[in-house]
Amino acid sequence: MQIANIAGLHVPDSALARAATELVRDTESELLFLHSMRVYAWGALAGRERGLSFDPELLFVGAMFHDLGLTDEYRDSKLRFEVDGANAAAAFLRTHGIEQRDIDKVWTAIALHTTPGIPQFMHPEAALLHVAAGMDVAGRAYAEFTDQEREAVTAAWPRAHNFKHAIIDAFYEGLKHRPETTFGTFNDDFLAYKDPGFRRGDMCGIILNSPWAS
Repeated sequence: MQIANIAGLHVPDSALARAATELVRDTESELLFLHSMRVYAWGALAGRERGLSFDPELLFVGAMFHDLGLTDEYRDSKLRFEVDGANAAAAFLRTHGIEQRDIDKVWTAIALHTTPGIPQFMHPEAALLHVAAGMDVAGRAYAEFTDQEREAVTAAWPRAHNFKHAIIDAFYEGLKHRPETTFGTFNDDFLAYKDPGFRRGDMCGIILNSPWAS
């Protein structure tokens, strides 16, 4: 992968980064791959703006692997897709001799990237992956980026035509075979939007129907 400077942003070009890019590009759709590249960019730009000290390589690997669990390879998984991606990233980093401390950072960043209210209080890689994924999918933190930054990032890694519906479809396809894993997360929104027959889990119903007598 060529070194790129987008809006003053350095994209890692190490052997580790190239290997991660090759693996993910061979596994994910073009839609998810370009999304992952933009997620790295938003995360790195946000980290610079917020004055956070983060490891660009770890953030890059987190961005590359964060949606891997939505691919066909995990069609029969019973885990949350975030955990599948986190496990895949951990295995990848382990084969490249990365220290366990850093593997744990990437694992938690990916596993919690869709969980609101927690990552922002964790290490920078987790906080930045969370805000970056939210930015690219739903425009969260949109105002934190300049027009020039948004234009540069999307010129380098374009958003697909009708991206909003395309990304909803990608989440639905990755989750429809394991709807139970979406309980307690907003991921069930994708199933509810696409499948009129989908029924969300009901925590109150679970409590009221539990075997406890009182």
